[in-house]
Parts: sequence; structure tokens; C-alpha cells
Amino acid sequence: MTTFKALIASKGDAGTSLSFGDFAEADLMEGDVTVRVTHSTVNYKDGLALTGRAPVVRRWPMIPGIDFAGRVEASDNPAFKPSDLVILNGWGTGETHLGAYAQKSRVKADWLVPLPEGMNPGEAMAIGTAGYTAMLCVLALEKHGLKPADGPVVVTGAAGGVGSVAIALLAKAGWHVIASTGRAEEADYLKGLGAAEIIDRNELSGPGRPLGKERWIAGVDAVGSHTLANLLSMTKYGGAIAACGLAQGMDLPASVAPFILRGVALLGVDSVMCPKPRRLEAWARLASDLDRDRLAAMTTTIPLEDVVETGRAILDGKVRGRVVVEVG
Repeated sequence: MTTFKALIASKGDAGTSLSFGDFAEADLMEGDVTVRVTHSTVNYKDGLALTGRAPVVRRWPMIPGIDFAGRVEASDNPAFKPSDLVILNGWGTGETHLGAYAQKSRVKADWLVPLPEGMNPGEAMAIGTAGYTAMLCVLALEKHGLKPADGPVVVTGAAGGVGSVAIALLAKAGWHVIASTGRAEEADYLKGLGAAEIIDRNELSGPGRPLGKERWIAGVDAVGSHTLANLLSMTKYGGAIAACGLAQGMDLPASVAPFILRGVALLGVDSVMCPKPRRLEAWARLASDLDRDRLAAMTTTIPLEDVVETGRAILDGKVRGRVVVEVG
């Protein structure tokens, strides 16, 4: 029987546990493409799954990990052939479908995106769901009609994965980027990515007024709760905030004032079930727009054995930028 190395999450009477072990290829779930996984990453959502701080995992036993890049080993779908390099983000992988922290994965062809030309698997996972989500946010703001000449853009959770990639993308596109962070020591790092201003997250994280002083025309928010409410209250007339995360909380203690008095828009951004045409657009833009030197500057590489510790650290706010996991 063919086996491969995997991180396996199990649930028993004593609770949940994580262990590295051999997993049988015959026990992989249904799909028409089998991929030899070479790289993965650690996102905030992976941290929640690895620590059990939120009910991300909904099937047991589970191989965690919501992202991977690798090479097709076998395919029953004409869209892919053996040796093709591919990317997977989301689709319930690591939640309801066996995930990325393993040397092999079997998935549906519709879930896969071809690796863009000129990008290697390690770079793809340096981007990962966090960076791909950041690109979806930028696309949402653009499709709303906003452009750099309209005013500044604010990015919350700036030193995290979504925030880091969003800053790099927006700065390269010509935006005046205001980075909100709780880590003052990361100011030089954020300016290196292209941030023009740094503000303390405490300015945004407490209860605010229904309408505040107009400070920005656009925003990318991975935080939610009071932070998102304050972003909306300080958005200029006709502006928009792209919301994609909940690091502070799932609640939104806001008022309708920004919407009905300033015409502000709240743009919801989902990466998990995002339709394939939009995924292809996002990855094409990442390949052309994201500065690879800035991507390298925000990236740390770890072996698969370190993912559990890194999952804890990302929830504690101790991980800067992006983490690549070498799997294969």
C-alpha cells in the first residue's frame, strides 16, 4: 500500500490531537486529480484549525491546510495532465476535505488553478490564500471605480499576511497607503512594502462614532468588529471598504450613517468559494503586479514539522507577513 507523510488531526474522548504519520493514498477523498504537494503555507485560518480556537475542522480525521502548490501526478480530467504545476486555495480543503499538510492530495479539477507562467510553487505559497484574498480586495475596489487619484487607502492588520500583500499591491499601483498595525516595531518593514503612513490600530479598535472625520477613500480590512465600523465611519464620500477577515471579531457594531449620508459601500470578499474565473483573474494579476522582491521580504520558510507551532504564533500576532511550508 502506498503511503505518504501527513499531519493528521484526530478527535477522541480526550479532545483533539495532532500527529505526524503515514497516510494511505487509498484513503484520500474523491477527486479527479492527484497532486504531489511540494509547498503549503500558514494562514490565520490555518492557525484557528491547528489550535482548535474556532470550529474550522468539520471532518475527522482531517489533514489540515487550506492551500497548496504542487505537481499533478494523475488526472482523470482533460484540464490537467501529469507534471502540470497547480495551485489550490480554499474550497473546504483542510476543513471538510483532506488538506495541504501532506505530501499528496486528491481534489476536483475545478478547484485547481494552473501555476502562472514565471511563478514557482514556493512563490505561489508565499502569496497563498492571504495574498490571493488581498488581490481579490484590490479587484473589488477597482471594480467599484476607485483609483489612486481619489485619495488614500487604509489597510488594517497591516503586518499580517493579507495586509502585507495588500500594501505591496496598492503601493505599486500608485496608492497612498495608510497602514494600521498594533506592532509599532514593524514600521520599517511596512514602509519597505510601500506604506506611506503608519497609524496605531488603537485609533480604530475601540467603539466609535456613527460618522467620523473623512480620512480615506478606500480600505482593505481583515479585522472586522469595531475596526471595520470605524473604517466605514471615516471613509470619504463615495468610497468603499473591502472586508475579508475577522481577527478582532465577527460582529459589526456600526450604524447606517456612512451608507446613507456618504454613499459608502461595504464590499464583501470571499476567497473560499470564489468562482474560478475570478480566481484566474486574481492569480494573473498577482503574477504581473506583485513585486517579487517585496514578496521575498515578507516571507519566511519553514519545514512541515513546524506548522503546529507556527499556527499558534500566527494567532498570537507573532508572525510577520507570509510563511511558506516546504512539504515535498
